[in-house]
Amino acid sequence: RSAGGAPPFPDEHCFDSVEFLLSYQNADGGWATYENCRGWAWYELLNPACVFGNIMIDYSYVECSSSAMQALVDFRRQFPEHRAAEIIVSVERGARFIEAMQRDDGSWYGCWGNCFTYGCWFSIEGLRCAGRDPATNSAIKRCVAFLLSKQNADGGWGEDFLSCFNREYASRDKIYGCDSGSTVVCTAWALLGLMAGDCADSAAVHRGIKLLMRRQLPSGDWAQENISGVFNRSVGITYTAFRNVFPLWALGRFACVYGPKMGVA
Repeated sequence: RSAGGAPPFPDEHCFDSVEFLLSYQNADGGWATYENCRGWAWYELLNPACVFGNIMIDYSYVECSSSAMQALVDFRRQFPEHRAAEIIVSVERGARFIEAMQRDDGSWYGCWGNCFTYGCWFSIEGLRCAGRDPATNSAIKRCVAFLLSKQNADGGWGEDFLSCFNREYASRDKIYGCDSGSTVVCTAWALLGLMAGDCADSAAVHRGIKLLMRRQLPSGDWAQENISGVFNRSVGITYTAFRNVFPLWALGRFACVYGPKMGVA
């Protein structure tokens, strides 16, 4: 579709993309990164790598699944007649996969970001796009409660890289590059998840927003803090754009959507 005077994007390209996404949905209802799942978890017993975890097959991930589902839902809004029934079924299967991946404490493990705040945000977004109502959906409500339980005294959220490796939420009194145990990236992810989940505790969300505002530098930038990216469970990676993209996203959602809806500014 044409936007901002740019040449229109051919409809056929969108149709091809939908064909790709539908064909790459796995039997469990989720999506992996680059191919369909073609094996079983026990293949990891044959993992020859000394440092990489969970590399023998391409698993379904909540982040990839949520992203694919949101793309399909957005496509259906623009092309309501094209493969509509298939898309409805596909998105529902994706939602059931996300619900099945939820942990007992209400969280979701994030595999491509550090870590639970990331997985929680993507999962709530995926359930929302599938039509789940935050007011009645137990999975969303449990995740909102989990995120609120991890909020630090300064209003933010922060996870040490051990969250990824140990698969348990790892907080610290002070995280590298920060003056506390909160980072702007984890705080932004948690806030985006809470706002997507229509969190009733607007004061908690407002405290997180204030931390993002306090941390912003006079230049408008945010400082580079702790490692926020991860792949294959044990490899940390710094994505320098994260420190600006996600805080801006959270601030924008608060200012334009959540704040007015909840009557806070």
